[in-house]
Amino acid sequence: MTVRGPGRGRGRLVALGRVGLGAASRRAVLVVPVGLAVLALSEVLLRSRDLAGGFAALLLLALATTVPLPFVLGTGTGRLARSGAAVAISAACVLSLMPFGMLTVGGVVAQLVCVYVLGRAGATALGGLFVLPYVVIALAGHEEPTRIVAVLVATLASAAAATGIAHHVRSTALAHSVTEQAFADTLLEHAARGERARIARELHDVVAHHISMIAVQAETARLTTPGLPAEGATRLLAIGDTARTALTEMRRLLGVLREDAHTGVQRRPQPGLRQLMELVDESRDAAGSRTRLIISGPVTTLDPGIEVTAYRIVQEALTNARRHAPGAAVDVELRYGNADLAVRVRDNGPGQPATHNSGHGLLGMRERAATVGGTLRTGPAPGGGFLVEARLPVSPDDEEGTSA
Repeated sequence: MTVRGPGRGRGRLVALGRVGLGAASRRAVLVVPVGLAVLALSEVLLRSRDLAGGFAALLLLALATTVPLPFVLGTGTGRLARSGAAVAISAACVLSLMPFGMLTVGGVVAQLVCVYVLGRAGATALGGLFVLPYVVIALAGHEEPTRIVAVLVATLASAAAATGIAHHVRSTALAHSVTEQAFADTLLEHAARGERARIARELHDVVAHHISMIAVQAETARLTTPGLPAEGATRLLAIGDTARTALTEMRRLLGVLREDAHTGVQRRPQPGLRQLMELVDESRDAAGSRTRLIISGPVTTLDPGIEVTAYRIVQEALTNARRHAPGAAVDVELRYGNADLAVRVRDNGPGQPATHNSGHGLLGMRERAATVGGTLRTGPAPGGGFLVEARLPVSPDDEEGTSA
């Protein structure tokens, strides 16, 4: 049965009891050992004339070096059974080589397979023990052919073990990388949700102010307009009731958001661009460096939602500058235009690494800019330093209405 998918494939490499050679078919687990056994027996039969004695023993050893191989390759074999089969194959190979001076090609292949499987399972100590006897035979052997075969097997077994260990390390590292990436994505998602909840709370305060003004103006118009028809008074009353109902529902929603975020109700008004100078002064005092506020264009009163967004972007950008470029000078620039408000915060530090582009602070700034239909661009500034630039659209009609 073929196992598909990277997750399940890596899971087969975790424990020795779950590791196979890498073949996906049970048929191959049986066909390969049978083929090696036939090859080993055929080699013993072909070389029977050259054997001085021990023909029957060599036949048994040829079978012992290959027959247990299905227990090593089988995915359903227990760890103890697999280790025992590998030990039996190695012992049979060593006995074939040292007393009789003959090790079949099938036995060599089976020995290499055992060492590779153990290395791929992470059992490096056991795989190293299987290489050690061949090293001893190569150093202490008396016959030259036996020593040559021992050196060859020791070299090939070491290479097979190294290959298996490399596969094990690579698969383990890949599994850890996937886990760490999933954990990082989860943290980023939670941070995005928290930032959206915070934005929703602040925008709620702004919208609630406008809705309350609608209710007050409707009630004032109904009571102070002389000669108002009854139908008009009824509609103004309905407008006021609808605005008050909407305000009640929004406050209920705000309470839920604040309970989710475990924060208390804020009683002070939301900050705007009028408080920006205070923010710059606080940043200058905290960082102990030069922080300038540059304003260009005709200064006008903007929609409270735009002002809150601009204030929070500048606040987060100054915080990032203190964190990643301590002591660097920072310029905060507001450029009022007919169509948009440009907010630029630039420091002359070394520039943040690219990995900070996915940080929670920059994510929050992008979320805020997107809520009012704006855009945000961050990255290394020309000539050095780091630049945060936001463009927030300003509607002329809303601007006039807000100013009035």
